[in-house]
This record gives sequence, structure tokens and C-alpha cells, in this order.
Amino acid sequence: MRKNNRFSLSRRKFVSQTLLAMAGISLFPALFSSRILAQAMPSPTPMKIGIIGSGRIGGSVGLRWAEAGHEIMFSSRNPDQLGELVAQAGPKASAGFPRQAAEFGDIVFIAVPYAAMPQVGEDLAPLMQGKIVIDCGNPYVRRDGEMAAVALEKGTGVASAEFFPGVRLVRAFNALSWTEVNNQAHRDGELIAIPIAGDDAEGVAVASQLVIDAGFDPVVVGSLDRAREFDQGTEIYVKGMTAREMRAALGL
Repeated sequence: MRKNNRFSLSRRKFVSQTLLAMAGISLFPALFSSRILAQAMPSPTPMKIGIIGSGRIGGSVGLRWAEAGHEIMFSSRNPDQLGELVAQAGPKASAGFPRQAAEFGDIVFIAVPYAAMPQVGEDLAPLMQGKIVIDCGNPYVRRDGEMAAVALEKGTGVASAEFFPGVRLVRAFNALSWTEVNNQAHRDGELIAIPIAGDDAEGVAVASQLVIDAGFDPVVVGSLDRAREFDQGTEIYVKGMTAREMRAALGL
């Protein structure tokens, strides 16, 4: 699959440095915290991020990224109802339909109820080929029905990838609540950790930077099939752990 070529030279330098830092973390987790990673990496040029689903989690994460200087397009089936959110996000934010956000973003953030994932994938995956797509959806059987049980059995990362063939899928931002995104970002002391899993190294590096930009600590768990280790119902899910606590819980 041909990758998106819209990243600037400075972005590619940033990704290379991030990958080197991540390699150090995986080899020496006790010595390299993600706080050190955040300090070590230069700030990248602003990213263009399309957000599919601008409810509590999509809206909250999008606001944090807007505060970090990224260009954001929020989306919904009724974009005219997103005016207040866009005003909060500032002059580099806009609103559109999901298709527009999928085309706009160099990075796309999927934040929809999990039952909507098959249709979102059918509609938008062709527009996102080669793009880094961050999935934060959580399947709940009581809300999403039998497809949620199937996703949890497979592992949500693996299940989500099946809905979005041809994209570079990363799991992140699913294991904390929208209230934590609003109230705990950039807090004093040790930051709340966000686990990340993906098969594409560049995708994981970019997602790690976006976790930092949002005010949290990235913990790279491993490949996409390991995303099941922080699915809803696990000991990691919405526990407000620090990176140190999360690595200990996951044996990293």
C-alpha cells in the first residue's frame, strides 16, 4: 500500500527521531519514561486532523489538539450544530461532514459508537488509503449488540482493522474517559498514561506525539493484536494509571 506523501520534511525528521526514542523506551523502559520522550522530541509542524464523530471524546480530544496548534476539522452528519465546538477550538478549526473530514486530515481520528464502525469503514476507508487512522472506539454489547461481542473476542484492534482495509490503523485514546481528557490533561506530577498499539511504526510514532500534545503520557504496548490488553473490561481500562503503573500492570 502506497503511503500518504503529504508529510513535510520536518515531519519526517520528527518521525525518525520519535522512532529512535521509542526504540530506546522498548529496550530500557525503566530509564526512558514517555515524559523524557516528550522533552526529547522537537515539536512537529502542525498536523491536519480530521475527526469523525465530534461527541464527548472526539470533541474533547480535538480541543486538546487545537490547543497544541493543530488544524482540526470536526465532523458530524449535522456540521451546522458544531459551531460552539469550533469556536472553542479557535481559528484553525472548522466543521464538515465525515467525508470532508476524512479527505481533509493527514491524520484521521475515529470516535463513533462501535456499532457504526462497519458503515463508517465502508463509506470512508476508500478516502483514507495510506493515512494514519487513530481508532478510539469501544465495543459494548449492551449498546452495540452482537458485533461488539465478536470484536472483543477478536480483540478490538484486530476487529477495527477489518473495517478499514488499506489504512494505517492505531489504537489509542480508548482507555480513558472524556472527563479525564477535559480535566486531567497536562496535570501536575505524573501524567495519566494512554496505551497505544499499532502495526505501522510511523503511525505509532505520530499517535505518540498526539498523546503528548493532548497532555498525556504515551505507553506503546506493541502490535495491533496487543490492543486487546487495554480493551474495555481489562485492568487498564479507565483506571487513570500513570505510565509507570501501566507498564507494571502490562509487564512492559
